[in-house]
Amino acid sequence: MPEMQQHSTDDTPGRDRKQDKKEKSFLRELPVLILVALVLSFLLQTFVARVYLIPSESMEPTLHGCPGCTGDRIVVEKIGYRFGDPRPGDVVVFRGPDSWSTGYVSTRSDNVVIRGMQEVGSLVGLVPPDENDLVKRVIAVGGQTVECCDDQGRVLVDGRPLDEPYIEMDFPFTPGVVTCETEVRSGRCFGPVTVPDGHLWVMGDNRSNSADSRYHVADENQGTIPVDNVIGKARFIVLPPSRWGTIDSPEIQQP
Repeated sequence: MPEMQQHSTDDTPGRDRKQDKKEKSFLRELPVLILVALVLSFLLQTFVARVYLIPSESMEPTLHGCPGCTGDRIVVEKIGYRFGDPRPGDVVVFRGPDSWSTGYVSTRSDNVVIRGMQEVGSLVGLVPPDENDLVKRVIAVGGQTVECCDDQGRVLVDGRPLDEPYIEMDFPFTPGVVTCETEVRSGRCFGPVTVPDGHLWVMGDNRSNSADSRYHVADENQGTIPVDNVIGKARFIVLPPSRWGTIDSPEIQQP
């Protein structure tokens, strides 16, 4: 009796070849996918929003940061101010004027490879931008007069005290002991300064540790910054997870 031919249904070699093709195709496409992702990230962070790392304590307790520690990562939205100017109470990121950049030292490595990694990291907020970008709160806008202090140590805008619930750290101010009139003058005191049109007076929430408009009153613009220097409004804290939340912009100027 003739033997029947057996036809194997095992197509393992064919499946392996298809799998190899898929893997090779993915490996070929991977650089393109990475490039597209980087381009999209660049466009989004250039025109829509960007993640920034908070490097210092100047905005405590609203924003956490300090040299050598893990600071907050915040999302800064760039679209809103194309349709309107910053308002008192907004927390903004801005390019420091030239007079604010004295002593600024680049944080980038001289090593080309490490420098490239730092630049990529800055796009997603893992590394601070290599720019003198600062974050402060808007206190007064063009045409307003700002000064400190009233008899309770509060900042005044157009003669009215501000409502600033976010302040936890400030210079000592004790009526009759340390004020703006005593021999030992309080560190809170400044002004009055009238803000030029198209400019902003900005201050850190950590009033005792913030090199803000108060420290540049001898400049050409008396410590104010051009509205055109504003990059965007700080909207959210995205890292670390324990700090997730929105960044408040309270109505600080009383009617």
